[in-house]
This record gives sequence, C-alpha cells and structure tokens, in this order.
Amino acid sequence: MMVKQDVQDIDTPTGTMRCYLYRPDAEGQFSTIIFYSEIFQQTAPIARAAAMLAGHGFVVLVPEVFHELNPIGTVLAYDDAGKDKGNEDKFTKGLEHHDSDTQALVAFAQSQPFCTSLVGAMGVCIGGHLAYRAALNSDVVGAFCLYPTDIHSNTLPCNNGNDSLSRTADIQGELVLVFGKQDPHVSGEGRKLIYDRLTETGRTFSWHEVNAQHAFMRDEGDRYDPALALQIYQQAVAFFHRVLR
Repeated sequence: MMVKQDVQDIDTPTGTMRCYLYRPDAEGQFSTIIFYSEIFQQTAPIARAAAMLAGHGFVVLVPEVFHELNPIGTVLAYDDAGKDKGNEDKFTKGLEHHDSDTQALVAFAQSQPFCTSLVGAMGVCIGGHLAYRAALNSDVVGAFCLYPTDIHSNTLPCNNGNDSLSRTADIQGELVLVFGKQDPHVSGEGRKLIYDRLTETGRTFSWHEVNAQHAFMRDEGDRYDPALALQIYQQAVAFFHRVLR
C-alpha cells in the first residue's frame, strides 16, 4: 500500500504533543499502532519504520515522547550530545505523564473516521518500555516491545509502586518482547526478571532472544542487522494483523 503522512498536535494534560501520522493512501478504516520512538524522538529511521508499518495496512502514530521537555519538532542527533539530552529527558519525565499521553493518543485514534476502535503499541528502546507500559491501558490490545529498557531496573521516575514491572499483572493485552543477547542495557539477569514476572502473573506473551546488539533494528549505524530486522518486522506485522483484526 502507498502511504500518506500528516502532522497532528494533540492536547494532553501536560501540554501539546506533536504526533506524526502515517496511514494507507486508501479508503476505509484501519487499526492503529502507537509507535514509540527511542530517546531521540522521530529520527529518519523511526520515520521509515513507521511508513513501512503503515504500508501494511495500519494507521501509525509516532508521538514526541518528551514533548513537555523540548520545543515542538525536536529531533536529537545520534551523537553524544543527543544521547545525553535524551537520557536527561528519560530520567525527568514521569511514567504517569507517559500514561496520560497514551490515553490522549488512544482517544485521538478512536475519534478518527479512518481508524477502527482497535489500538496496539510498538516501540524501540525506551519506546519498547512505553509500549509495554501502554498495555496497561485497557484499550491497547497488543504490544510489540523491542529491546525495552528500564523495566527490570525501575529507573524511570514514577510514584511508589507504579513502576512498569510492578504493574505487570494489570496488563490485559497480548505482549511480544524481543531482546538482543548482546544488549548491554538489559542483562541476562534483567531479562529473566521480566520473564519471571510475566510468567508468575499469567500474562499472554511471546518471548524472543536473538543474537544482536542494542538498536539492531535501527537502519543507521554499525549495530544494524538488516536480515534480522526484516525478520522481526515481519513478525510484528503478523502479530498486529492478528490482534488488531
């Protein structure tokens, strides 16, 4: 499918959130995927990934995850300065504010004439965490979480007891988690902690550990694994076609 793009500014309790919208250039209604970026916000690799997903028959929304902390339209570079600013933002914004962003995105999607009522979530790095977190929202029926950081370590700010790992039992939708075994950000012990919590709480989930570095899906830089990335994107498309039909 060909894809058309738009920009939407969505009101949230913590301010205006710029959101990039990708959808099939065709008549009809399509299910929605909220696609949460890395700390760098909507870079070129994120935009290409969103367009690819939309071309498979989805409305894809890419929010600026740190809209409260940056001018609208901010994109951080893949360099030390961008990494430092993104990590500063990551450790500043509370999970409760990410929750209200997700609710605003869901409400926006469900109000659009070109969207069905079904919403899923996907993300990379901190975005993988935010996809996991989005599944706490009862309207999010499935989440595909790519090398999610900070779930195991409870290092993102939040109210006491409201961290994502502690809230795992509240997730009702289906999850897919993908980790690189050579990812230094989530150790084997950290992965086991998440797996055990999902198992103990009886969640519906699939688990994949692959031989790859952190950010192996990003089609820039020396950690990119094109063959593996294609395989994982195919799995994601199949997952969303199933849970969002």
